[in-house]
Amino acid sequence: MARRCSVTGKGPLVGYNVSHAHNKTKKRQLPNLRTVRITLEDGTRKKIKVAASTLRTMRKKAAQAAASN
Repeated sequence: MARRCSVTGKGPLVGYNVSHAHNKTKKRQLPNLRTVRITLEDGTRKKIKVAASTLRTMRKKAAQAAASN
């Protein structure tokens, strides 16, 4: 399965490790993915991979929506 967020589409980034001698080696920075179970409209549950930063934003917006009601 791809290392990609199901909600935002965030994926791996590519860059260099740069030593003091300025030697460069390739590296990948992977997103901080979490597996979350969601409940669909028909009552079934499904597992999706979501970035931790996306979860944090979703919880913040849910709390703001609950506070405004």
